[in-house]
Amino acid sequence: MNIADIAVPEYVEVDADERLAKVRSIFERENPKGIVVTEDGEYAGVVGEKQLLRSRMEDDTKVSAVVKPAPSVKRTEDVRETARLLVEGDVKIAPVYEGEKLYGIVTVDQILEAVLESLDAITVDQIVTTDVIGINEKDSVGRAINRLRENGISRLPVLDDDGMLAGVVTTNDIVEFVVRDQERQGSGDRAGDIDRMLDLPVYDIMSSPVVTATADETAKEAVSRMFDNDVSGLVVTPEDVDAVAGIVTKTDVLRALTFTEEDSLDVQITNVDLLDRTSREHVVESIESVADKYAQMQVMHAHVRLHQHKEKLRGTPLIQCQIRLRTDQGQVGGSGEGYGAEHAFHVALDKLERNVLEIKGVNADEEYRGQLLRKLGEL
Repeated sequence: MNIADIAVPEYVEVDADERLAKVRSIFERENPKGIVVTEDGEYAGVVGEKQLLRSRMEDDTKVSAVVKPAPSVKRTEDVRETARLLVEGDVKIAPVYEGEKLYGIVTVDQILEAVLESLDAITVDQIVTTDVIGINEKDSVGRAINRLRENGISRLPVLDDDGMLAGVVTTNDIVEFVVRDQERQGSGDRAGDIDRMLDLPVYDIMSSPVVTATADETAKEAVSRMFDNDVSGLVVTPEDVDAVAGIVTKTDVLRALTFTEEDSLDVQITNVDLLDRTSREHVVESIESVADKYAQMQVMHAHVRLHQHKEKLRGTPLIQCQIRLRTDQGQVGGSGEGYGAEHAFHVALDKLERNVLEIKGVNADEEYRGQLLRKLGEL
C-alpha cells in the first residue's frame, strides 16, 4: 500500500504571517491534527498543538515563529517509510506532493485507519512505554505545562495521593482550556488571568474517567478504542487495578509499523534533525555494540528520541536523549541529558548499557538458581 491510497487533498492552511490567535482558534474550532503553513505560496512547515503549548508568545505573534519543519512525501511513497518519516519528524501531519505540486496531506490517523486490520498481530505489551511521567491531581496547570515541555510529551497520567490513576491531562486539554477561557475575557484582563489559570490544580482540567488498555490487548483493539473516544493515547493498567503500568499512543503504534525483519538493527530516531556532531550511522553502531554485549538478548527495534531544551551553554543547547530497546526479554531503556546531541546520546547510552548488564546479571542469577535447585532435586 502506498500513500496514493491514503492522502487527502483537503487540509487546513494558513500563511506564515497569520497571527497565533487565529491559529489557536482554528485548533479549538476544527481540532485538526496539524496545520500546513505556507510562505509566498510555498510550503514552509506545519504547526501542531505541541508547538502552541510550548510557546508563551502573545496572540499577535506570527505563526512563522513556531512553525516546525515536517518531512514531505510523494504520493507514491509506501506506508512504512511514511510512518518512519512522521515518527522521526515528531509530527502528526505531513504534506504530500505530486511532482512539484502540493497535493494534500497524510496524517497519523489516516495511516492507522488504513492498516487497522493488520494491527491484530501486535500486542500492547510489545509497544507500550513503561517509563511513565505523571503528575499529582493537586499540582498546578503551570507545573503540568512545564512537565510536558521538558519531556517533549503530549499527555500525563494524573495520580491521587495514593498513587492511583485519577485522570489524564493532555496538550489538547490545556490548549482547549486556555483558548476557551481567553475567549471569555477582554484583552486587558488576560495578563493576570493567565497567571490565575496556571495556578489552578490539574484536577480542574483533567479528563476522567480515563480511557485505558491492558498489556495483553492487541494494537488493533487499542487503536479502535482511541478512535472511538477521540484520544491519541491510552493509559495501560493492570487488570482491574487503577494503577499506571504504561502509556500507549498512536505514535507508538505507528512506530511499530516501521519494524523490520532485516539482519541489521532497526533504529529509529525522533527529531533526527537535532543530531549535530554525530551521525545516524554512529548512533546505530553504538547501540548495536551495547546489544551485542549480551548475545542472548535479541533486539528487534531501537528507538532514540531527542528533545531540545531552551537552556544553552556557549551556544550549544541542552538536549535530552531517551533510548528504548524492544527485545525478546522485554523493553529496556536509558536516558540522559547533555549539551549537544552527541553528549546527550552517550550519557543515555551509558545508562542503557548499565540496564542491559543488569538484566544480564538477573538472568544469570536465575539460571544459577535453577541449576542449584536441580542439583538439590537430584540429591
